[in-house]
Amino acid sequence: MSLFARRTVLSSAFALAFATLTGTALAADPIKIGLVTALSGQSALSGEAITRGLQLAIDEVNAKGGLLGGRKLELVRRDDEANPAKGVTAARELIFKEKVAVLFGGLDTPVSMAIVPLVNQEKVPFMGPWAAGTPITKNGANPNYAFRVSAVDEVVDKAMLQYAQKTFKSAKPGMILVNNPWGESNEKGLKAALAEKGVTVAGVEKFEANDLDMVPQLTRLKAAGADSLFLVANVGPSAQVVKSLDRMGWKVPVVSHWGPAGGRFTELAGPSAKDVHFVQTYSFFGKQSPVGERVIKSLMAKYPAIKGPGDITPAVGVANAYDGMHLAALAIAQAGSTDGDAVRQGFYKIASYDGLIKKYATPFSAANHDALGVDDYVWAQFIDDRILPVGVTVN
Repeated sequence: MSLFARRTVLSSAFALAFATLTGTALAADPIKIGLVTALSGQSALSGEAITRGLQLAIDEVNAKGGLLGGRKLELVRRDDEANPAKGVTAARELIFKEKVAVLFGGLDTPVSMAIVPLVNQEKVPFMGPWAAGTPITKNGANPNYAFRVSAVDEVVDKAMLQYAQKTFKSAKPGMILVNNPWGESNEKGLKAALAEKGVTVAGVEKFEANDLDMVPQLTRLKAAGADSLFLVANVGPSAQVVKSLDRMGWKVPVVSHWGPAGGRFTELAGPSAKDVHFVQTYSFFGKQSPVGERVIKSLMAKYPAIKGPGDITPAVGVANAYDGMHLAALAIAQAGSTDGDAVRQGFYKIASYDGLIKKYATPFSAANHDALGVDDYVWAQFIDDRILPVGVTVN
């Protein structure tokens, strides 16, 4: 064999070996899943709940061999501090530097709404496990990369009215809403729900997220004859509404979106925290499905501080993130790659998934990017610092 021929053979052998090693390395590269959420401040507990739900689902997928020929999933988190600008900065880092295949959003509607234009522009699938603002998924983009396993304001608003009428015989509710895009989303949804049922609103009052006294707004609602209050705000301001009601001595039913469930509500609101009834998508109390039993057992094994259902809080953060992650994994598997547009279309190809919250049947379509509906909600309250379904008592 000539020197040239030997060199050619050796070069081919090295090339084949390099390609094999490179292919193996690529196959072993993790598929990164991003999370932008509040990991500090009053809502940090909720950010941790989302993290735990995601990590539990990721562990399950990885234990079965990962995705796309053995690639493991890896969670990469960033703290948005409940600030839209910081949320966008964090999302950009996860998209451009970490190259995440799917980006999970967090708690706050304003943060998610700031991120959605970016993910649509960069063709990165976005999954919302908490923020409920209707325009997050109904954002007008085509194609639309925003999906959600969570409550949806326009659906929750109908449920809030239904619950107030049925439970408290409310005929003239008032609204007390945070003055931000989440409050605006619910004002629109509540007004539509009231109009549909022919119910007159006593009034609509707004407050800033850092306000400490809502007595003036509540006084106007009381004078207008409000017989119940629809509350929309996260932990801190919701607690200030309750404390303002206490200062007034006004005992009025409060039907809330799920903001109070996001953190230290009982600590901040005091004894009257238990009087607020709020919506949830899941509870670990009561009889569980086989999936629920497995999740509780896994959480107790992975996080020693969890001794039972009462320690899995807020439950919706864990449950929504857990189901959302499994659905995202199915979408990646359907896509056969981590290409953003292929994964987006992969969500539409999911026929069924036996999840924690429910058994999903075709959870997403081009016309519907929200996997949960009104029949998937439960109503809850704080009893002894634990979130329990209304009417349920636990010793």
